[in-house]
Amino acid sequence: MTRECALLLPGVCAALADPRQPGSDDTCLEKLLDWFRVLTRFDPTVNLVQDNPCLTEFITSVLALPEPSPSVLSFALRLAGILASSEARFQHLQQEQLLARLFGRDGPLNSALWEDASVRSGWVAGVHTMMHHQPALHFLCNGGGIDVIFTLQGDPSLFVASAASQLLVHVLTFSVESETTNSLSTTDCDWPACAQTIIKHIEDSLQSSSASHIEQSLKLLTSLFGSCRATWTKVLWLGIAKQIKSFLMEETVQVQHMLANLLLKMAWSPVFSDTEGSFWVLVTSALEHLTPVQAGPLAVGLLSLNKCPQDVRMQALTVLLQPMDCILRAASQPLEYPGLLDESVSDPAAVESLLSSKSSCASLLCQTLAHLEQLLSLIHLPVDLPYASLLRSLLAILQFCNGFLSPASPLGSTISRILIHCFRVQKSALDVLAALSERKGCDALLGNLFDVLLAYLESPNTSPTVLKKAFQATSKWLVHLRDLSCSDSQWQRTEKILEDVFLVLQKRLCSHCWEVRDSSLEFLTVLIKCLKDQDEFRQSLLSSEVPRLTENLLEDPESYVRASAVTAVGHLAFVTYFAPESPVTGTQYNKENTIAKLEEILSTDSEGFPRRAVISIFTKWLRQSQLEDTEQFVSRVIQIVERDLDWEVRLGGLELIEVFRSQTISQFGLRECPYAPVSSAVTSSAPWNEPLQTLCRAKLFGFLFRSLCDCDKPLGQRACDILLVLKGNFYPTGTPRDSQGTEDSPAKPSIAWLERTLRQGSLAHNFPTDGSNGVDFQDPESMMLALGTIDFEDLHDELNRCSDHMEKSPQSLLQDILAAVGTIEENEADCY
Repeated sequence: MTRECALLLPGVCAALADPRQPGSDDTCLEKLLDWFRVLTRFDPTVNLVQDNPCLTEFITSVLALPEPSPSVLSFALRLAGILASSEARFQHLQQEQLLARLFGRDGPLNSALWEDASVRSGWVAGVHTMMHHQPALHFLCNGGGIDVIFTLQGDPSLFVASAASQLLVHVLTFSVESETTNSLSTTDCDWPACAQTIIKHIEDSLQSSSASHIEQSLKLLTSLFGSCRATWTKVLWLGIAKQIKSFLMEETVQVQHMLANLLLKMAWSPVFSDTEGSFWVLVTSALEHLTPVQAGPLAVGLLSLNKCPQDVRMQALTVLLQPMDCILRAASQPLEYPGLLDESVSDPAAVESLLSSKSSCASLLCQTLAHLEQLLSLIHLPVDLPYASLLRSLLAILQFCNGFLSPASPLGSTISRILIHCFRVQKSALDVLAALSERKGCDALLGNLFDVLLAYLESPNTSPTVLKKAFQATSKWLVHLRDLSCSDSQWQRTEKILEDVFLVLQKRLCSHCWEVRDSSLEFLTVLIKCLKDQDEFRQSLLSSEVPRLTENLLEDPESYVRASAVTAVGHLAFVTYFAPESPVTGTQYNKENTIAKLEEILSTDSEGFPRRAVISIFTKWLRQSQLEDTEQFVSRVIQIVERDLDWEVRLGGLELIEVFRSQTISQFGLRECPYAPVSSAVTSSAPWNEPLQTLCRAKLFGFLFRSLCDCDKPLGQRACDILLVLKGNFYPTGTPRDSQGTEDSPAKPSIAWLERTLRQGSLAHNFPTDGSNGVDFQDPESMMLALGTIDFEDLHDELNRCSDHMEKSPQSLLQDILAAVGTIEENEADCY
């Protein structure tokens, strides 16, 4: 603790303990606690409390108040826990007789303040924090604290109940691991006393007839097995396994919904990885007896495991696929294709019943589809999925949802009526369909797949959010189509699909709904990114009305659409103007016209999104060397951008400068890296002259230096990064700064003034423009001098230092609390 903080702390403690003061802001109190956590983390000695007696005086004063504020009392409990986290400070607080008054039966436990959830929460947090040494454990157990925690497990405040459960896990773990010397068995006498009390409580709760008590113990066990991987957890499990198994068959106490999470936490623990153990028998039983909704999360979790018995894995897969198999069978009877499953783990009637109910059909399918998407996202699947049958099932779901499937079975008719226009299921199914595009084995169904997707893209009943998902799935499968080694007939089919896609896209780009126009433009952009090198794609695109309609949307009334149109036009340019052999007539005129349109948007659009899109596209074009006369282009763009009020547009301008800088340096053969060898082509007396002149003519330096003082710090940081790189380009390591003949430059006073201005940062009110105060940002010699003399490294450190490091400092926090108190006192004085 600094001397300044030590001087402020007594006043803060006195203010917090003063009942006349209104309650301090909870955020300030939490920051104070964070500071004390930092102070105590690496210092277990008693010095903190001995050197700052105001801390114990504060706790004593709060306890002496007849009705302390609940927030202040909660703060005192948490603070005491932090201070008591080391044994030395714990003993000091014990000698002051504070801990028993705070956490014992004579403390807040038996007062009216205990009714306040914040006080109970503070008590739990304080106990949890101090529980790091044996004296604290004995204090808790001998003082009846364990019974308090048992009660708080059922607290009406879910936050307090959860914290109490976590505390019991911590106490049990700490007791076993700190007090056990021999290996444990299931007999009570082998467990430490405190652990034995908790385990008996767990066992008694599991055997009670109270569903709430059983749930509390199941939550505790779930947390324990999820956080502790010690071998003693298996000993604990053996003592309760029989009771847990009975819950699978129990009808009087409904806690089955909690068993899946418990078993999954255990399955992840290496303690239970033995494939011959009885644990996996229980997992198998759970997959059989839990409802499809309850068993689904357990099944997908087991399929994500690397170490899982193969028979259990196959059983989990069967549980996961059962709803999809039911859909497939409902869509066609007799079944035209192989189903997903050869046999069921549980009764198929249960799944059919859920799918036949309006209240459960969509929920079960959405859960199943989410689990399948989660499984397909894994790089290495631990199990082979029947992709073709799964795809058929997905297509059946999508056709049920849009009414394009006439099912032959009664179950199919029921499901179709329930799912018609069900957006939730449509979105989930399209997500899985997109994920399936990266898997093999579905190519025989591509015709059916694109028929369904095109039906969704064309249908006026497709909602904007579902349409966006359909676009995403279509783009994924078009990329999959590109990657196939196709025959001539397949190429013809691909061309037909592309033609159909662009016909639909033309209509969607003219939609009255802005979300549809926006999604359509995003879809087009993705297609161009992925397929622009494919001849069939370029021909289909350019023979459609899509490019013209896309340019028209640059003037859309909705700013989001204009921004997406800018991005799409920018990528279209790689097909039209920037292609090696562009098939578009009048390419040069069209390119210049498009650039002029985008520059106009950058200059005049009233919304930030389109302007940000323009600067991003310009940077992309420049990075890929697609522009002529880049010096003039960059100069025009920067003169527009530096006046923009949107800081993200200005930041985009800095990215453009960085790309131009890199290309200019490479063009003239200068070192991109300060340590790279110098090219023989640049060993003249002034190797920096031409590239620096180019950068100055582009009028970049004024914007760079002004950005250093921008009130939006990311701009200053980025500008400083660029200037540091430029300094490395023009002053390579080992090159004396005075070798360039600038030590007596007439620009030296103005550059010194510039550096002083830069030191003011965002507080600089009169930043120089070109020519003022003698600073000429377009003069290569002046800029060479600025790069060589200004300490950009120090500026870099200053800019990258947390801007609010002073505001977040402990000293500032203490001052803020005292200032608030002082303001209140002044106001009271003014009243009289």
